[in-house]
Amino acid sequence: MAENPTACWDSWVREALATLHSLKVLRSLRPICLRDSSLQFGLHDAAFQVFDEMQYWDRSSVEVEISENTFSRWMHDTPSAGDEIVCSAAGGDDEAGASYEKFKKLILFSGNDYLGLSSHPTIGKAVAKAALEHGMGPRGSALICGYTNYHRLLELSLADLKKKEDCLLCPTGFAANMAVMIAIGSIGTLLAGNRIPSEDEKIAVFSDALNHASIIDGIRLAERQKSVKVYIYRHCDMSHLNKLLSNCRMRKKVVVTDSLFSMDGDYAPMVELADLRKKHGFLLVIDDAHGTFVCGANGGGVAEEFNCEKDVDICIGTLSKAAGCHGGFIACSKRWKLLIQSRGRSFIFSTSAPVPVAAAAHAAVKVAKLETWRREAIWNRVKDFHLLTGIPVTSHIISLVVGSEDKALQASRYLLQSGFHVTAIRPPTVPPNSCRLRVALSAVHTRQDLENLATALSRCINFQDTRIYGCNGYARL
Repeated sequence: MAENPTACWDSWVREALATLHSLKVLRSLRPICLRDSSLQFGLHDAAFQVFDEMQYWDRSSVEVEISENTFSRWMHDTPSAGDEIVCSAAGGDDEAGASYEKFKKLILFSGNDYLGLSSHPTIGKAVAKAALEHGMGPRGSALICGYTNYHRLLELSLADLKKKEDCLLCPTGFAANMAVMIAIGSIGTLLAGNRIPSEDEKIAVFSDALNHASIIDGIRLAERQKSVKVYIYRHCDMSHLNKLLSNCRMRKKVVVTDSLFSMDGDYAPMVELADLRKKHGFLLVIDDAHGTFVCGANGGGVAEEFNCEKDVDICIGTLSKAAGCHGGFIACSKRWKLLIQSRGRSFIFSTSAPVPVAAAAHAAVKVAKLETWRREAIWNRVKDFHLLTGIPVTSHIISLVVGSEDKALQASRYLLQSGFHVTAIRPPTVPPNSCRLRVALSAVHTRQDLENLATALSRCINFQDTRIYGCNGYARL
């Protein structure tokens, strides 16, 4: 059994913070107080409504339209910069170049609005109320003037959701991952007396081969600062990770992984990671972008689902997927928050989220917790897909590996003709010859939607020949 990872890393972070303080570069958040009734928007407000079943407006998050022009370009794989003139027949603004055009209705099976919250009226009222009272709020980075009591309330609600001491909001999930990796790397430099650390003083970062691009870019930037040494372990291969950890003589070790992989739909082996953490004493960092609000009894994410929340040291998440809003966050200890807000460049040099966005996300956290039927519904759709296709899927992200780029594009076009928005995923997002259709399920899809999709899929791919979790450890880094 290794030394207590929490105690070791607490000590190193405390020492790094002391160095920052001595150098007078320890940064603080000073919230601006916006004093209005908007902050009282909650369970006792008449406008705050929750529902125990799907409502008609929920469908707007999966029922979309594209113009015939866009449809034609997509069918012919014509490159587009999104410059097609699109407007409804109700528009009619000749001066703006508007034109009457036909539209094609599609059922969206490629979005990340997993709970269908983007169209929820309570969230819409929260954003409207905040906008009417405060406009966009103070515009600036969080360390200057962009951090308000709205942002703080949202952070507290997310820390509670993730069972962590505190939370730091970031402009996007991408920025959150970048900030964490840079802050981790900075510890090696700070503890080495603010010089380039020796090999023994560096941070050993162990990264899953299929981690998200934001993690990879953060690691690359930390590498350029010569503060980390990187080890890539085969996708979800705990034997390989254990071997790499056992052979590594560096004291400061970090393992970072997606919790639910966005292009394969498989989970990181959380229980095994927790066991290895106890054995090797590493810091465990997870990106729970696709699990937050969806997995776990309370929507706490993949760590809650596998009952190992206490084994996760830092949890990164997003508000732009199942929350139906925008932004990213880092749930962690107060010490880690101080370090990240002082060293995480993508946090420091970005304008904070507008106040109405923070208000909407705060409402979304409450709604997601209370409307438990949404989590039940999305898992029912996962079961439906399995029963209808025979494909053994385990999450709301379904990766149907068809092989060549031509096969994936042909299948995607057939689905488009059949009224389904399903995107073909191709290199460089995935390795060559593992092109796929990525189907994303939502709580507001119906059983009928799934039956219709399964019928269309059966006409363009062979279910028995279709693989899932098709990547074989191809390292994006």
